Amino acid sequence: MIEGPARQVMIGTALFLICMGLLLFLRLLPLTIGLPGWPGPDLGLCLTFAWVLRRPDQLAAPVIALIFLAEDILLLRPPGLWAAIVLLGTEAARLREARWRDQPFMVEWLRVAILIGAMMLGYRVVLLLSMSPIPALGQVLLQYIATVAAYPLVVFAARWLIGLRRIDSAESEMMRYRR
Repeated sequence: MIEGPARQVMIGTALFLICMGLLLFLRLLPLTIGLPGWPGPDLGLCLTFAWVLRRPDQLAAPVIALIFLAEDILLLRPPGLWAAIVLLGTEAARLREARWRDQPFMVEWLRVAILIGAMMLGYRVVLLLSMSPIPALGQVLLQYIATVAAYPLVVFAARWLIGLRRIDSAESEMMRYRR
C-alpha cells in the first residue's frame, strides 16, 4: 500500500490533471461566452499558480510541462514554447513559495500578476525573434487583464470546491524531512 503522504501527493496530482483536462475540454468547445472577439482568461494558468503556491509538493514540474505541452498541441500554438515559459514561471514561484506563504493574498496576487505579465512578454519576444505570427497586442493585453482578474476567483473556487489550501509551517517542515 502507498503511505499517507505519498498517497496525498498522488491524489493531488490526479485531481490537478482532472481539473486541467476539464478546463482544456471546455476551452476546446465551440462556445462563445461574452463578447465575440474578446479573449477569456487562462484559467489553467491561474489554477497552476494557485496549486503551486498552495501545495507545491503535489505538483511536479514534469506534470506541468506535459499538461501545457498537450495544451500547446491541442490549441495549435508553437509546441513547447508556452509550456517552457509556464514551467519557468511556476518554478520561479515555487522557489519563492516559502517566503510568500505568510504574506497577505493581495501581495500574492500582485506577484502572480507580475509573473504572468513577464511570461506573456517573454512569449511575445520569442515569437517575434523567431518571426512567427504574433497575436494582436490588444488581444494579449485583454487576456492578461482577464487572467489577472480571474486569479482570485480561481483561488476561491479551488479552496471551496477542491479544498486546496495553503500549507502551514508544520506541514512545510514535514515535507522537508520527507525528502
